Amino acid sequence: MSKKSRKKSSKTPSGSPTAKKKTLKTRASTQTRSAKTQPASAAKSGQPGAQTASHKAASKRLKSSEKTTKPAPSPSGAKSALGEGQKAPAFRLPRDGGKVVTLSDYTDQKLVLFFYPRADTPGCTREAIDFTRLKDAFAAAGTAVLGISADPLRAQEKFRDKHSLGIPLISDEAHEMLEAYGAWGEKSMYGRSFLGILRTTVLIGSDGKVAKLWRNVRVDGHADEVLEAARSL
Repeated sequence: MSKKSRKKSSKTPSGSPTAKKKTLKTRASTQTRSAKTQPASAAKSGQPGAQTASHKAASKRLKSSEKTTKPAPSPSGAKSALGEGQKAPAFRLPRDGGKVVTLSDYTDQKLVLFFYPRADTPGCTREAIDFTRLKDAFAAAGTAVLGISADPLRAQEKFRDKHSLGIPLISDEAHEMLEAYGAWGEKSMYGRSFLGILRTTVLIGSDGKVAKLWRNVRVDGHADEVLEAARSL
């Protein structure tokens, strides 16, 4: 046999097992390379693989923007929407002397609630003294009067004793009643904003509904104005 014949016969036939293994390896290698390059080609062609990756990236950007643009929660002292004609919110709070006062204590009679920022400060002192001065006139008009602030009971009692006040003083340190009646909210002083008591007065009728509201009260002459409203109710 010649050298040329031996070389031809040494080639593996196409149908032999060895040839089949080589073909399978070639196909597997081609599929692997295709899988590696698929995301890039899919991104260009707009195939599902690219859309999924793009969607995930967009979701991450959206979540990130939501974290930075999420609106701040409203302050707990946001002003109440309480208005005239509405039912007066119930309350149960301590007063000077250690007793507890509730709205139901004044069923079937008129009630004045005056909310003041702080015990023994100039404006609050004048207001409390004015209501004390008119206490008997309010009683004659079938109207009780209560003063409310966030001061602790001890401060309320010192305030009462120092100025001989004859009006029950309620302590609302948790601001529950203040917020319910819209007397707690944002204030500003000397260019600084903060949460505090908004000087407010509420006249409740014998039917338990708010008859009249005074917001941002000016102290001078205010108690007399409230008395006239109670008399005419």
